[in-house]
Amino acid sequence: MWDYLKLVLLGAVAVLMLYLASQSRDLAYTVATLIGLLSAAVAFIFSLRHMGHAKAPKTGYLDGPVRIGVILTAFWGVVGFLVGVIIAFQLAFPQLNFVWAEGFLNFGRLRPLHTSAVIFAFGGTGLVTTSMYVVQRTSGARLWNDQLAWFVFWGYQITILLAATGYLLGATQGKEYAEFEWYTDWWLTIVWVGYLLLYMGTLMKRKEPHIYVANWFYLSFIITIAMLHVVNNLSIPVSL
Repeated sequence: MWDYLKLVLLGAVAVLMLYLASQSRDLAYTVATLIGLLSAAVAFIFSLRHMGHAKAPKTGYLDGPVRIGVILTAFWGVVGFLVGVIIAFQLAFPQLNFVWAEGFLNFGRLRPLHTSAVIFAFGGTGLVTTSMYVVQRTSGARLWNDQLAWFVFWGYQITILLAATGYLLGATQGKEYAEFEWYTDWWLTIVWVGYLLLYMGTLMKRKEPHIYVANWFYLSFIITIAMLHVVNNLSIPVSL
């Protein structure tokens, strides 16, 4: 039953994204809706291909997101630092702000991309990945829900793509380190609530009598980011 419901939900999201893309009058929003459409379509096809297959018993820890997360953390680190080198050269040699790239790859567009890539893509992916590893080992328990864990992991990567494309195309709130546009804010809120539920659920099913101090630090990180996100990024769109 859940498999059919998931397919219906993903199909509805894909149709909604397609409709929003057709109604959008801004390139940044069009790209964002196409990212949503592609993500929903990939998830739909993946779910359809695995529908009806016998599910292997859930034993041990769920390390799939952790393994992929380690690779993506390194990847985002290289991207973030590379963009930092590029904008440093643009400051030293203004002629590197090429006329043909004006409005997309000039310093003003690349600087928020650099800061967010290092903080949210590199640092955020690293923290989400290590938290999934640490909470399982220190609790002696598998992550609370496999599908929710994968949703949180890939949902956060979609947030990074939405933010990055928005910066390059001029969709930003203009706030230092809090430049996500409203649609990225809303999506991150959904992902972050799922992240908190996943982490708390894993701690509640732990086999260890005590909660290790590392988990308190990760919980404080989750709650602090949520508070910063709500207070500093809260916005209501005037229109699409």
